[in-house]
Amino acid sequence: MVKNHGKKSRAKKKAQRTGASHASAAAGTLHTHTPLPDMAALGELPYAAGRELDTELAARLVAACRAGCKPCQKSLAEKLRTEHRPTLAALAGAVYGELAGIGPGAFASDTSRSWAPLARAANAGNGDGGAALAAVEAMDDAAASDLLEDALDHWAMGTPLPADLVDKLTTAPPRQRPADPMDTFREAGITVVTLDDLDLGDDVDTYALAPAYGVMLMQTSTPEGQTMPMLLLYPEEEAAGILDLEARTDWEHWGLHGMPDTNSRWQVRARISDRSLQGLVHVDAGGKDDIELWRAAESVSVPDEWWDLLDRVRHMLVVGPVAEPEAPGAMEAAGDAGELLAVVARVSFV
Repeated sequence: MVKNHGKKSRAKKKAQRTGASHASAAAGTLHTHTPLPDMAALGELPYAAGRELDTELAARLVAACRAGCKPCQKSLAEKLRTEHRPTLAALAGAVYGELAGIGPGAFASDTSRSWAPLARAANAGNGDGGAALAAVEAMDDAAASDLLEDALDHWAMGTPLPADLVDKLTTAPPRQRPADPMDTFREAGITVVTLDDLDLGDDVDTYALAPAYGVMLMQTSTPEGQTMPMLLLYPEEEAAGILDLEARTDWEHWGLHGMPDTNSRWQVRARISDRSLQGLVHVDAGGKDDIELWRAAESVSVPDEWWDLLDRVRHMLVVGPVAEPEAPGAMEAAGDAGELLAVVARVSFV
């Protein structure tokens, strides 16, 4: 009994120290997502009002987000919210206070939209960060969770800290993709040659070799009643479709209920000069395009009302594939059949 009690006590202390669940600590199954980002520069920001920060916990949480590890995100985020509110304020302030022109869009929580002006005031020198920290410390757990999740959407893309505070960006490993359907052929002993296996050179446009999609502009409403822009993908050739999207994306199957996850690495490019959409891409941890799912064949200005909505929300619901997008009930039928994928992508203005 004494031995078991000692083991439980050590596991509890280990869980408290690392932010892992008690069960994981007791079982010895703790893991760390690498590389851990250098978060030392958080201490130079004003949003914690000089309070001590747990930069190790912040680094572990950000690394877990970049790796897409939900269990670690949940346990580490809970520890940050309940025990380290100054660190939460610093993480959020690095986004909403340090990045000029970046603020919570309409898709962000009410908490983030109301707190962001305090962060901007602290950054502008109109305060020592005390008001921003006090607001974070006064939040209930639900509000603190909203602020943290909104901030982590930006941290998942890379460090939002200014270049003069961070000399070197640490890249995260790529997100895990769904199983490649070609693995079935490989396991059967059939030689499979993909585009990645070919030395095509820089002058070959691999986008032209991949299955093609068209897009349709739409809009929808979130469960909270907010209007949101929407992009519907439809296949333009036989090879495009649900199997192709499952292989090339990490989007979730969506039945038109609720909202899919937000993934800031999926980006809809919008050109400001002519108010047109230019493409739909996925960027890697280093900020480079690694998947180009759709490219505009020509520049077509979108309606003013739709562009204004895009500018306000700065996120977009991307859904597909729907073979006949203009047919009544086609999208609903695809969702009911389990053949609809979706993601909330970030809008990148260029």
